[in-house]
Amino acid sequence: MRTRLLVAALAVVLLLAGCSSGGARDDGRITLRFQSLAWQEESVEANKELVAEWNATHPDVQVEYVQGSWDSVHDQLLTSFEGGEAPDIIHDASDDLADFAYGGYLADLTELLPARLRADIPRRSWQTTTFGDGIYGVPFLQEPRVLIANATWLKKSGVRIPTPEQPWDWAEFRRVTKELGSRDGEYGIAWPLKEPVSATLNLSLSAGGRLFHRGADGKVTVRFEEGDEVVPRTIHDQVNTDRSASPTTLGSGGSDTLPGFFGGRYAMVPLGFSYRQQIVQQAPDGFDWTVLPAPAGPGGLAQGVSPQTLSIAEDCPHKKEAAAFLDFLLQPRNMVRLALGDWMLPTGTEALADPALRTREHGWATGTALAAHLRPAPAQAVRGYPEWKDKVATPALQEYYSGAIGLDELRDRIENDGNLVLARYQR
Repeated sequence: MRTRLLVAALAVVLLLAGCSSGGARDDGRITLRFQSLAWQEESVEANKELVAEWNATHPDVQVEYVQGSWDSVHDQLLTSFEGGEAPDIIHDASDDLADFAYGGYLADLTELLPARLRADIPRRSWQTTTFGDGIYGVPFLQEPRVLIANATWLKKSGVRIPTPEQPWDWAEFRRVTKELGSRDGEYGIAWPLKEPVSATLNLSLSAGGRLFHRGADGKVTVRFEEGDEVVPRTIHDQVNTDRSASPTTLGSGGSDTLPGFFGGRYAMVPLGFSYRQQIVQQAPDGFDWTVLPAPAGPGGLAQGVSPQTLSIAEDCPHKKEAAAFLDFLLQPRNMVRLALGDWMLPTGTEALADPALRTREHGWATGTALAAHLRPAPAQAVRGYPEWKDKVATPALQEYYSGAIGLDELRDRIENDGNLVLARYQR
């Protein structure tokens, strides 16, 4: 009986050890678990190569690569945090960090990060991962929203081709899409707005939109003002008045629009910068495409971004070693490798200057020209944003874009229903 009890106790100890987020072995070697959300083949390969390079030169601090998924990361992390099984090093996005940071699940990196890394990444990027007085993630990859255009179609139309130096404003953009989409079955633009909130809010910065306003007491209120109307009204009018935007793509994801784009149904599609990889892989031979900047407004080319981030779990028993791995992973040369693998832009200024990211091929030069105009997404640090987005903003915008409701009702729902939601998180 005593033997059976000892065996059972040993099994429990081993089980608990297996579930921990990291630790030291009997030989003193530390193992850190790094959960990556890389999904494109080139990106996964770059991450795994860097982990292998670290492990080869740090025998006493080994990193275990764990594959995560963007589709389920928030719920998966929440479950692992509450169960004490979180990975030591966490790949996520900045707009997913607020509740985790305020909930005490993420380590404050303020005193852990090297001065080199703090200085290389611009302050505006650090603002996306700063909550209260602490820094809870390293913003390392970002992507602007751009217009992917059928270059042949644009050249034949004779419209003015915008550049980062001379972009279209929102009024000219609307006129151009109307001119391009003048024939039945062909549209000047296809908006893939299955998830409409992020695209709408981030592009609205160029028009002076803010939507979320923080008062002196630190509480956030929603106000749908003149600058916030420009982007949604443009999209609504392209679909419902000008008939220059395809109504059938409003419920689609970005990838869903590519067959129609390649087939000549749409002259342009607004997409994240990283979609260029899919276009390179899937476009038919001879298809001529180009990358254009999104329209500008009173705020210039400004648009909001929620960078990809790397954080350290508060429960990680080896935070200094985890921070040293982050420093290695985000050395300028390595940040370039990660950016190329994900077809995105690095936040680091030294990496961003790399010639590989400034070539005209595949629109890299247009993307890097937009990097200086990227700002924290309006929803950064807004507690309750996920619920507001899912329950209020998404259905309201979808109904407005389809023509089911008008601008006044959109405003009422965004503001009134939105403030009721946010109030529950700010008591």
